[in-house]
Amino acid sequence: MQLTKSLGISRKEGATGARNRSRNRSRRGLRARRWAGWLFALPALAFYGVFNFRPVLLSIQYSFYDWDGVGASTWVGMKNYVEVFTDSEQFSSLLHAFYLILFFTVLPVTLALITASVLRQLQGRFTGALARTLLFLPQIIPGAAAGVAWTWMYSDNGVVNQLLRAIGLDSLARPWLADFTWALTAVGFIGTWLSAGLCTMLLLAGIGKIDASLYEAARIDGAGPIRQFWSVTLPGLRAEIGVCVTITIIAALASFDVVYLATQGGPGTQTMVPGVAVYTLAFNDNRLGAASALAVVLALIVIAIVAPLQRLFREK
Repeated sequence: MQLTKSLGISRKEGATGARNRSRNRSRRGLRARRWAGWLFALPALAFYGVFNFRPVLLSIQYSFYDWDGVGASTWVGMKNYVEVFTDSEQFSSLLHAFYLILFFTVLPVTLALITASVLRQLQGRFTGALARTLLFLPQIIPGAAAGVAWTWMYSDNGVVNQLLRAIGLDSLARPWLADFTWALTAVGFIGTWLSAGLCTMLLLAGIGKIDASLYEAARIDGAGPIRQFWSVTLPGLRAEIGVCVTITIIAALASFDVVYLATQGGPGTQTMVPGVAVYTLAFNDNRLGAASALAVVLALIVIAIVAPLQRLFREK
């Protein structure tokens, strides 16, 4: 009897030991796989650190100095940051960037919602495919090229003014990008043209994942197209709208190529935006410290706006 008990205990201890050894081997294997993953990611992380993260840290460092990029630098503390909000040109560039959100974000997302809802009715038809192709074409064109093309279109004898004269609105024709009142708005519409197509494609992809039975149920309940839009389409596009808003707000606040090619911040400083202001301070005025401070402030503004938006549009 005693021998049987001893053998039973030995078997249990042996089984427990085997399980523990198996667990330890699994843990060691898991740790090895994790390290292997980090090793595979190391080249990309090194590249990111050198060419992305390091310049950010250097910009923060330079923002506390008065430096022309060549000679000796002088520590100025928070002076460059104070100047961002006290210098009229730098502060107005931030206000202009916020104004462009109306054209880069609000108008494109609104138009994209309407267009995507209409194109949903054209799925499977040639016209639907053609419309998608035409809407996405602006994404293929570089922003610099778009800026040059729209400069010609906005000129005194450009397409915009020719259309206005053709319909009898000669009094509205003007050199739009040279007009102190309308220059920034004209630049904003270039952003609307660039952003609307991408937003439409993203929202169309989102509509495709909405269960068709929801639309069928809404129709059975007597809901028309507008009711279906508010009750089915809009709630189902929460995540996609969040992506569109995030991308376009960043594009508005960090806009450079379109504005620089179209107006270079003029006339005067009417279309000066932070991206062009940073370029001007750094390469025209040789004030790398002031340029870095404005860039850091812009980055903080983008984070402060985008972070709450990510939480707001997160799917529940």
